[in-house]
Amino acid sequence: MTSVQGTAIDITTEDGVADAYVTHPDDGLPHPGVLLYMDAFGLRPHLESMADRLAEAGYTVLVPNVFYRHGRSPVFDLPEFIDPAARPQIWEQVAPVMMSHTSDLAVRDAGAYLRWLADSPLVAEGKVAVTGYCMGARLALYTAGSYPDRVAAMAGFHGGHLATDAPDSPHTVIPNVTGELYFGHADEDPSMPPEQQRLLEETLTAAGVRHRCEVYTGAQHGYTQADTAAYNKEGAERHWAALLDLLGRTF
Repeated sequence: MTSVQGTAIDITTEDGVADAYVTHPDDGLPHPGVLLYMDAFGLRPHLESMADRLAEAGYTVLVPNVFYRHGRSPVFDLPEFIDPAARPQIWEQVAPVMMSHTSDLAVRDAGAYLRWLADSPLVAEGKVAVTGYCMGARLALYTAGSYPDRVAAMAGFHGGHLATDAPDSPHTVIPNVTGELYFGHADEDPSMPPEQQRLLEETLTAAGVRHRCEVYTGAQHGYTQADTAAYNKEGAERHWAALLDLLGRTF
């Protein structure tokens, strides 16, 4: 197994300083860059371990605290095991912060994260990949469509509200995308119902974007997150296979 080195860093954005976690193979060489967007619970040990797993596969992975405007991570007071059904007050903390992270802020911040990757000696020259979880899938799609000259591939897992009738719905940026996209939908996810899945698929096809959309049977919103009650081991391992396959084709 490849040994990795992870560390906390700060990234200067147009609106302040975002704390982040970066991890990479511990071999002194540059590696393809991956921007990993967190779920709504934020930057925490589990996400760092996910980033480490990607680094073990040969990538330099950046995980920013996208809620940095509300403080450094951890932004929320979370238990080690997150079960919103048992502690509904968790959403009282998370929901307002998540709602405040508008599409405009997401796109502006993405530019800063991509610049950091482009400037880092830890990252190989060329385009990068982006992956995201839950709300992070939306951020990943915004990034792929807003910076097509920088993003070679994008994956989103158990993303919600990806294709709505809102004027800034994430799917509206798809015509700008030049990379390959993958989506792993949870079939037990009210935030991404079949009608949104269909609109996303239709938009990708109409735009001629290389893509694959799959539904993970028996999986809930959040199925990749092992420190939450939504975790589904089978779905999580399927996600790893799909993600690493996409990255393998890209770099």
